[in-house]
Amino acid sequence: MKIQTQCVPCLLKRIIFEAEQSTKDTRTKTRTIRNACMALSELYDPTKCSATIATKVHKLVYETLGDNDPYKELKHQSNKVAISLIPQVEKLIKESEDPLKTSIICSIAGNNMDFGIDGASSHPDMLNEVFERTISEGLGYDNTERVKDLLKKSRNVLLFTDNCGEIVFDKILCRELKKYNPDIALTLVVKGEPILSDATLEDAKELNFKDVVDEILTTGCFAVGVDFEKLPSNLKEALKQTDLIICKGMANYESFSETNYRPVAYLLRTKCDAIASSMKLPLNINTVKLYE
Repeated sequence: MKIQTQCVPCLLKRIIFEAEQSTKDTRTKTRTIRNACMALSELYDPTKCSATIATKVHKLVYETLGDNDPYKELKHQSNKVAISLIPQVEKLIKESEDPLKTSIICSIAGNNMDFGIDGASSHPDMLNEVFERTISEGLGYDNTERVKDLLKKSRNVLLFTDNCGEIVFDKILCRELKKYNPDIALTLVVKGEPILSDATLEDAKELNFKDVVDEILTTGCFAVGVDFEKLPSNLKEALKQTDLIICKGMANYESFSETNYRPVAYLLRTKCDAIASSMKLPLNINTVKLYE
């Protein structure tokens, strides 16, 4: 996705949020915001990918703050809150006529666990407040049946994760994907370095993802979404071999929509106008959209 004009205030709002998470020092926050504004004024280009520009700005912000993980405590709290909701998720899946679809909806509900942007959480505890409502909305755009058709025929599947918190529900989704087709080799892909509130290898290990997936890979670097110019060789090879890519969250859409990788299924909530417009979908709906 190319950067949109509405991406600018969103990016700046997130930068202010992470600066406030990182430090109470006014001088450091001021320097951080100034540096970010100057960088964005130079980098903004409507022909460039929004995730690529955001990556460069956030990298400068982290360096100015002297903090390689401003969201560390929020990520820990997010996982903790999501874990407390597992019994509720398991009950919904157990009682469902379509366990895989229900696990997908629950996984998307976890996509509300995002910070510093409109349409998402301001604090991890908000997930408790919005979880049932988000689940009850169901899917506003639903390609699930087509995804299931592809899944039946697949042998290699990649799942790119997004935020902490929702990754707890992604683990349940992975289990249900394997139940639906026990023959698939399922690979989980997490971020190579801490970036925003996204899940890393540390989170995948703490949550014992090895119990439900065949392999865990990382994106290999600091990047919003995926930096395809810096892909580790093992992930590059996995993308060549995969029969189906499943992407959680908006940043992965921003990145993958700039490529020819297919088929790719996006599981997300349309939390911003830019994403909704790019995907030709309404704002604030739970989405399973497949591109073949």
